Amino acid sequence: MARRSRTKTTLFFLLISLIAFLAFVPVFAPLPSFSSHHSLSHRHRHRHQHRKVVTSTVAVKPRSFEIDDDKFWKDGEPFRIIGGDLHYFRVLPQAFFYLFIFSKALGLNTIQTYVPWNLHEPQPGKLVFEGIADLVSFLKLCHKLDMLVMLRPGPYICGEWDLGGFPAWLLAIEPPLKLRSSDSAYLRLVDNWWGILLPKVTPLLYNNGGPIIMVQIENEFGSYGDDKAYLHHLVELARGHLGDDIILYTTDGGERENLEKGTIRGDAVFSTVDFTTGSDPWPIFKLQKEFNAPGKSPPLSSEFYTGWLTHWGEKNAKTDADFTASALEQILSRNGSVVLYMVHGGTNFGFYNGANTGVNESDYKPDITSYDYDAPISESGDVKNAKFNALRRVIGLHTTASLPSVPSDNGKMGYGPIQLQKTAFLFDLLDNINPADVVESENPLSMESVGQMFGFLLYISEYTPKDDKSVLLIPEVHDRAQVFTLCHSKENSRRPTHVGSIDRWSSKTLGLPNAKCASNISLFILVENQGHVNYGPYIFDKKGILSSVFLDGRILHGWKMIPIPFHNLNEAPKINAIIQVALSRSITVSTQTELKDKSGNVSEVPAFFTGHFFIENADQIQDTFISFSGWGKGIAVVNDFNIGRYWPSYGPQCNLYVPAPILRHGENVLVILELDFPNPELVIHSVGHQDFTCGSRIAAAFIAPAAFAIIATPPTNIALKATAGFTAISDGNCKIHLCEKIKKLSHSKK
Repeated sequence: MARRSRTKTTLFFLLISLIAFLAFVPVFAPLPSFSSHHSLSHRHRHRHQHRKVVTSTVAVKPRSFEIDDDKFWKDGEPFRIIGGDLHYFRVLPQAFFYLFIFSKALGLNTIQTYVPWNLHEPQPGKLVFEGIADLVSFLKLCHKLDMLVMLRPGPYICGEWDLGGFPAWLLAIEPPLKLRSSDSAYLRLVDNWWGILLPKVTPLLYNNGGPIIMVQIENEFGSYGDDKAYLHHLVELARGHLGDDIILYTTDGGERENLEKGTIRGDAVFSTVDFTTGSDPWPIFKLQKEFNAPGKSPPLSSEFYTGWLTHWGEKNAKTDADFTASALEQILSRNGSVVLYMVHGGTNFGFYNGANTGVNESDYKPDITSYDYDAPISESGDVKNAKFNALRRVIGLHTTASLPSVPSDNGKMGYGPIQLQKTAFLFDLLDNINPADVVESENPLSMESVGQMFGFLLYISEYTPKDDKSVLLIPEVHDRAQVFTLCHSKENSRRPTHVGSIDRWSSKTLGLPNAKCASNISLFILVENQGHVNYGPYIFDKKGILSSVFLDGRILHGWKMIPIPFHNLNEAPKINAIIQVALSRSITVSTQTELKDKSGNVSEVPAFFTGHFFIENADQIQDTFISFSGWGKGIAVVNDFNIGRYWPSYGPQCNLYVPAPILRHGENVLVILELDFPNPELVIHSVGHQDFTCGSRIAAAFIAPAAFAIIATPPTNIALKATAGFTAISDGNCKIHLCEKIKKLSHSKK
């Protein structure tokens, strides 16, 4: 009996071991792909057949993400998408981890992101996939943290991003491309771009073991055009690279006209919708079903707006937390799926902000540097706010598992006042420009035509002075032109004198002062690209002087164009040459005194100002903000990183966000290019908070006569998709090399 008992015990442990073995083997077994085009019943049969052979073969659970019975199915189980847009190109890679953790604490299971073509191919054939363009690391970390991904590779993305993600060099191609169309020349470039991008993400598709469950075709195309051949081409191109299993989807505004033009009927592409927050979602979801195959239309708002964008000159857009949460409840309460746009907005670092237009292309509204969007996770990653809490509460009511705890906000630090020195006038740096970079033409050329995709371009010509005042007319300038003149024959001639500005959205004429000059007068026009239009019919938005220039009614010929080489975030060299020259210039107190006029004000701009601040201990390195209160308009660079544009005189944004990874232990260097007017004290402050209250104090300047207004007349408001809640330093004498440089540029023969 004792022997028989031992036999039973042995059999018992063998059985337990076999069960344990069968339980763990599938974890290590290869995961086969599973077609998203199988029916639900076929899926069940397939799984049943798998069970029949368990006795002889290890069961492997298929890894799949599909649509059937008007539901999403993940690995054969019903699934609801509760996602959020978070753009890898608007944050530093060091922030990916904690932003995903905050997103999970909010209750999200999916991250949606655009892929901006211009970030990854800033110049034809020059590809960038590292640093702020590190898409693959972003996707892999999503996977590691068990977050699914909805990928939006464009080629057009909108997103309040420069030119809607298109590289600006597309605008220089002749004959002109027809963007967002079946134009064969345009499609060849798209084919080449997707032929680079899509193979990089194919291993990260869900069926291949990665996080990507859906890939979007174009973006809100129904609001732009109705070129079905274009959409079909993109679908065929995507399928060729990604295969048949991945779900392709479109996003369009929830109106019949938009869906008619922007969707592809049948089951090849899943049609999703977006709409104004607060609209009744369910009639729109019902309409969505008409544009999907039967059983293939789970209700999904692929852009649920948690806030809204803000343009320069507007009040900062905000939406009520409880109102937004109530609108979300309407979707989730009936098992709808949703993607929060945005869960975290981030920052338009560098020159990458977009712009909108209104009734015409002169009705131009550039976006501010911050893309905070009034999202539940703020620009600097804070979550201790009413909107995060309200949305989390609603999401928690509609998820079976308890939500992760909410981590603490990241620390912020104000490093105090930063005393600046003027280190160079912009025009003093012309001698550092390579003559080979100077472009000559009978008439002005666009920025893109001379290879300047962002920032500034200086136009130089000359004219013969007359006794009466001359009138300068530039019918079309994109976007902001500062006009300067210089009489070379005057003994006290130092550098070009600022005359005034001509803006895209305001007056196109400017009176040039009566000047008694024995020589011709040089005319300098510094044009700033304030951001390519990213949405609407005027997206083919070239920059610079786009028309003839008239002086007293006659066309002014003979132009030289000098690119001002501020490199963008992803362009080499990583250190801006012109910034380094500005840094190398020094200034003494006595020189500063000589540069003051009789009223005691610091003399004219544009000029570079440099300051230094110190972080004594490594553990004091935290996020900070640079406050530009009292300054005019310009760009700022911290430790060789372009943190963006500032314009507090216009508002509403006062401060620029500086993420901690940009800072370093010890000395930190701030360089700014001030275009309009510096703070008289030449002081900037590092503070521990964002501020969107600038601009209102100078409202009276907007209605001042053009000849006296400090600030250009602001553009009128434009119609939006949804309701808004809502200006080496030389000494006092002209440096010989500078004067000679300007004279050569002005008088040299073509």
